[in-house]
Amino acid sequence: MSAKEIGIKPLGDRVVLQPVEEDNTTEAGIYIPDTAKEKPQTGIVVSVGDDEEYITVEVGDKVLFPKYTGTEISYASEDYIIMDFEDLLAVLK
Repeated sequence: MSAKEIGIKPLGDRVVLQPVEEDNTTEAGIYIPDTAKEKPQTGIVVSVGDDEEYITVEVGDKVLFPKYTGTEISYASEDYIIMDFEDLLAVLK
């Protein structure tokens, strides 16, 4: 996805992530209800800010971020997180 496709272009050194939900079942097949799940800590970068020379992630990268970081928003029936680039912990391969 690009910023044009989702309609959100963050300013400065911010990025927009789409959180990746974990599976609802364990490896043993036990169902985990939504009330017992933890907040997602991984997401896909869907848009990067204006400060592209400073930001080292690209659209489509899967990244790891702290649990309670950023601003959660809903836009066009989708959930996103806008956060500072500096808050990202790692790029997952």
